[in-house]
Amino acid sequence: MGRYVARRLLQMIPVFIGTTLLIFLMVNVLPGDPVRALWGDKPPDPAQVAQIKHDRGLDLPLWEQYLHYMKGLLQGDFGKTIAGNRPIIDEIKQAFPVSARLAIMAWTFELVVGIALGVLAGVKRGRFIDNTVTLFTLLVISVPIFVFGLALQMVFGNELGWVTPTVQDSENFGELMLPALVLGLVGLAYVARLTRTAIAENRQADYMRTAVAKGLPRQRIITRHLLRNSLIPVVTYLGTDIGTLMGGAVITEGIFNVTGVGNLLFDALGDREGAVIVGIVTVLVLVYLLASLIVDLLYAVLDPRIRYA
Repeated sequence: MGRYVARRLLQMIPVFIGTTLLIFLMVNVLPGDPVRALWGDKPPDPAQVAQIKHDRGLDLPLWEQYLHYMKGLLQGDFGKTIAGNRPIIDEIKQAFPVSARLAIMAWTFELVVGIALGVLAGVKRGRFIDNTVTLFTLLVISVPIFVFGLALQMVFGNELGWVTPTVQDSENFGELMLPALVLGLVGLAYVARLTRTAIAENRQADYMRTAVAKGLPRQRIITRHLLRNSLIPVVTYLGTDIGTLMGGAVITEGIFNVTGVGNLLFDALGDREGAVIVGIVTVLVLVYLLASLIVDLLYAVLDPRIRYA
């Protein structure tokens, strides 16, 4: 197991370099000049523009800029913003815990409710509960997430007054409940459908007929045998979805005024702060890679037939 983990960690290095290089090149070909934008509608001073670019290394070739970025990254230096000359790592440290808290709440919602609905639909295949869950998940997948966000904000926030329409304190778990529900709705639908399909297929397996023939309790058959062997595709989705929730929270954080990574990324795109965008994506890439490794290790826990030499 230790040798496998070491090999996977080594494989992450070229993946990390490739993804950061790709996003670095994409950001640098975006239209607009963030340095000239500092002057707004006024004509910029060419000498000052050249001096700022020289100080930031923006006048160097792209490959050299990337090498400087990676060298600073290894030392924990993500660079500084162009507009405010603030350390990017400080902005990420401020926004990351908020998005992480929101993503974990949404992920937990997907895990608990999604698997529960999937198990009910799979065990009751073809019955009313199965049809209801199928229609619900299709509705959630078909409707854009911002529609659900605005609708739930209007109903529960403006009309019923159960929650605040917009988040006033991003560290308050209670105020993050509704944004987390909206953020996790689509993932919940996919988890429910994956669980339902896996449960329905594994119900016909030989080990299930053997467990029933032995007279094992129904609850034990479902939890210890049926559910455990059906969770591999679900775990695969949930493992990679944690990074998706953090990076894809731009719309949800915008609707509910959550000051997280999504909001920071949106502002950086508008201000053409390429270093901020690359820094955020770098952190998200690390989250994806670590989640992928944890998912692979969980395979061996869920299925005893899987062993890593």
